[in-house]
Amino acid sequence: MNITLEQPAHAGAIEALLDTSFGPKRNKKTVYRLRRNVAPIADLSFVAIDTDAAGQEQVVASIRYWPILLGGTTPALLLGPIAVAEAWRSQGLGGRLIRHSLARAAELGHAIVILVGDAPYYVRFGFSREKTLALALPGPVDPARFLGLELVPGALDGVTGMVGRVSRSKAGRTPHPGQQTPPLAHPLPATAGVTADAVAAITPLAVHEDGRPADLDAAAPSGGGRRRLRRAAR
Repeated sequence: MNITLEQPAHAGAIEALLDTSFGPKRNKKTVYRLRRNVAPIADLSFVAIDTDAAGQEQVVASIRYWPILLGGTTPALLLGPIAVAEAWRSQGLGGRLIRHSLARAAELGHAIVILVGDAPYYVRFGFSREKTLALALPGPVDPARFLGLELVPGALDGVTGMVGRVSRSKAGRTPHPGQQTPPLAHPLPATAGVTADAVAAITPLAVHEDGRPADLDAAAPSGGGRRRLRRAAR
């Protein structure tokens, strides 16, 4: 099992995985307005690849981040979707993808990550509602599910206004600060390399399509708690 950068050849498998995990109507969510006609950030788009006994590779999990602007001027990341194939859920794979990608984002110089998701589920990664109280999304969403994380302490201080899209042309020229050429593959578990204090404190937790978990870590509650988590982030 490897975590590796998403490649064009993975696109079909990723779309099938997302359809299975969240259904074809996922594109109607508010967060998709921020992604429309904007490419995900290439060096923060990861897949988990499993190789079967016959040597065939299969995409079993995926995570993407998107460039956004806060208040029209402050660059940030939008986390999601993240999904894990049914056979691999409840094994911690989603949490490993999150830790790996947040650590990479910090290494690349990103300062802010936002998402829409179930707060009790995401707080273990350092996300909180308090970090987004001065921000708004371009559509209906439960305010309690609108969460933020500072990869650089204080990065959200004084940031206000609407969360907006980055134009396709602008995203293509400057997808993120501190762009570097990342490694192509990493063996699991990928937990090292966290360079920001906020990310260093992150504990394992699976995360999913804009908050709706498709993978439940061993740390997640069972029974009714799991059913509640599966309702995360519309």
